[in-house]
Amino acid sequence: MLELKEVTKKYTVFPAVDKVSFTVKPSEIVGYLGPNGAGKTTTIKMLAGLLEPTGGKIYFQGKKIKNDLYAYKKRLGYVPEQSEIYPHLSAYEYLLMVGRLRLIPEKTLKPKIRKLLELFDLSMEMDMAISSFSKGMIQKVLITSALLHDPDILLLDEPLSGLDVTTSLIIKDTLAMLADKGKLIIYSSHILEVVEKICSRVIIIHKGRILADDSIDNLRSLMKLPSLEEIFSQLVVKEDTKATARGIADAIKIKS
Repeated sequence: MLELKEVTKKYTVFPAVDKVSFTVKPSEIVGYLGPNGAGKTTTIKMLAGLLEPTGGKIYFQGKKIKNDLYAYKKRLGYVPEQSEIYPHLSAYEYLLMVGRLRLIPEKTLKPKIRKLLELFDLSMEMDMAISSFSKGMIQKVLITSALLHDPDILLLDEPLSGLDVTTSLIIKDTLAMLADKGKLIIYSSHILEVVEKICSRVIIIHKGRILADDSIDNLRSLMKLPSLEEIFSQLVVKEDTKATARGIADAIKIKS
């Protein structure tokens, strides 16, 4: 079980994440939603051990993760929102480096990399420099690197960014299968339709604070709204989006 208790992160006087508390259990895929600047990526980075909270505690299996961050990270797979990757390496070289850092035995690692690259339709490009890859191809490499060591926890920040429809469907089916095997998955995204299909529960955060934490079915029932998009709009969107859209359409007509 992964647990956050009153977790806060401040960069300035105002907190980016403000006393956030929630628990994620094995076999759950939890959608972590919010507008830009809500605190989603900051929360994910704290869960990944890349940022230290200003206040509060993060626990995994009842133990503070900061007490043995190395052991915790061994069980973690992370796909960041921004693709930070060594562009001069080939996909195979990059995954080989990641696998060796993860201490995966060489005789297991090499065939596993080749198989995963084949399944992600990258076997023909595996020896090409990543600098020549499209955004979607880089995203496939990042997802492969997160799955390579068979982690117990998966932190996914906009994992489908740049992916084609077929690969997106493969990822969604893979996540469902991993959850069935007891993996603990946190899925942060702006694509509400995908979240609605694959997540068993959603947490909605706005201005650093949690506004909702429940199953999608319960939220639909409580708020008497048919879709996650409408629930999100009711809780978070505080402006007339159609009026703003009309303003944009009118503004681009302005002649110089």
